[in-house]
Amino acid sequence: VQLQESGGGLVQVGGSLRLSCAASGFTFDDYAMGWIRQAPGKHLEWVSGINWSGDSIEYAESVKGQFTISRDNAKNTLYLQMNSLKPEDTAVYFCATAPSHWVVVDPEDYVFWGQGTQVTVSS
Repeated sequence: VQLQESGGGLVQVGGSLRLSCAASGFTFDDYAMGWIRQAPGKHLEWVSGINWSGDSIEYAESVKGQFTISRDNAKNTLYLQMNSLKPEDTAVYFCATAPSHWVVVDPEDYVFWGQGTQVTVSS
């Protein structure tokens, strides 16, 4: 199993980034997927999850209305569109595979993880 995130970087407050996660080594559309982040010195924070077909989506309250998760099962790719970025969004963002079709919100329930991509929002 491989999960490879990309799209992170340095952005100013109010800017946007689109993260991608390319998946391989498993049947992508058999599993829900999620984005989890870790800010410096803080615990892992679940950000968003999407079920296997993309028609069930959940967000953490901290990003609701700001981030949009999506997936393209034909391309085995997960996305996270991040708008109106704030300094508190600075973190390493990980994509991860849920243990089943359905969204889970506890980071510890995710099975496979990418290596993460750094997002830094500067003020």
